[in-house]
Amino acid sequence: MKELELKYGCNPNQKPSRIFMQEGELPIEVLNGRPGYINFLDALNSWQLVKELKAATGLAAAASFKHVSPAGAAVGLPLSDTLKQIYFVDGIDIDDSPVACAYARARGADRMSSYGDFIALSDTCDKATALLIKREVSDGVIAPDYTEEALQILREKRKGTYNVIKIDPAYKPNPVETKQCYGVTFEQGRNEINLADPALFENMPTQNKTFSDEAKRDLMIALITLKYTQSNSVCYVKDGQAIGIGAGQQSRIHCTRLAGNKADIWWLRQHPKVMNLPWVEKIRRADRDNTIDIYISDDYEDVLAEGTWQMFFTEKPEPLTREEKKAWIAKNTDVALGSDAFFPFGDNIERAHKSGVTVIAQAGGSVRDDNVIETCDKYGIAMAFTGVRLFHH
Repeated sequence: MKELELKYGCNPNQKPSRIFMQEGELPIEVLNGRPGYINFLDALNSWQLVKELKAATGLAAAASFKHVSPAGAAVGLPLSDTLKQIYFVDGIDIDDSPVACAYARARGADRMSSYGDFIALSDTCDKATALLIKREVSDGVIAPDYTEEALQILREKRKGTYNVIKIDPAYKPNPVETKQCYGVTFEQGRNEINLADPALFENMPTQNKTFSDEAKRDLMIALITLKYTQSNSVCYVKDGQAIGIGAGQQSRIHCTRLAGNKADIWWLRQHPKVMNLPWVEKIRRADRDNTIDIYISDDYEDVLAEGTWQMFFTEKPEPLTREEKKAWIAKNTDVALGSDAFFPFGDNIERAHKSGVTVIAQAGGSVRDDNVIETCDKYGIAMAFTGVRLFHH
């Protein structure tokens, strides 16, 4: 198949719409549903991310995409009991499925942003992964293959309209890519930079020059995630998964703050008060996620006010105070941070330190590199100048 007609483009008024190949056949097959323009943008960008993560780490990988940027990305490391609880994987045995573990992590990092996501899997979608997907609000999934059990489960989702795409893992695109803007055609070489190259981490101008193997893995995950995130972008990673992604900000410090705030929320969801919230029976998953997000925030009264809390809880919880949040966040550590371009000032490092960052990989090359290095040394942070910029538009 050389082309596929779509219902419409980014918006319903943008017609006609299609995807097509100038040469050869489309590398995808739609097994169920009718994916749209944005679905395919999410599918093809997220597939590249997970394919590259798998190649770099040797581990199954998954991504949760929204509007052509990842809300989460992860590799298939086992989940602790705490992560299983905050990712709500109860009732599904995922321990023997690395790809299910990867998706649970990718979806669980930022559940608010992942609502209605498009999913990418590096490996065959199995039953456990399909059961995880079935219970979430999602637009579709792309994978190199599906087991018969998994395909049957997914075909029943959303009254039979769920988008399921199979992609040829051997497909290799043309090394030169084009796009149009306002009737003008742009052309460039594809970004084929190898982010699994250990040489990326050799230039370490900080006093601390030590990256553990786990830190190098997490920094690679951060950089590969950034390669497919709309710029400017910053990514925090811990234990094989992105825990905070700041995408599409005009200011670098705003990226760092946005991603850091998301990382803090991920960590706060593991606070005993949050994990022991007394939920009413059969609360909708979206309502629960939204309530947690508000309970953690400074607007907690919005869900704890009289007449409101009864909709969510069997008894009124005690608020999570600012002092409790600050003390809990201070316990987070060993977080890796990647940036798609250089940090212009040390204020980015100050913000990153507040969210437990101990290792950093960034391009380097700012006129204020000395200030950035000095701030890292102030906190004992190990930082590498990769010399690589990862803008994506």
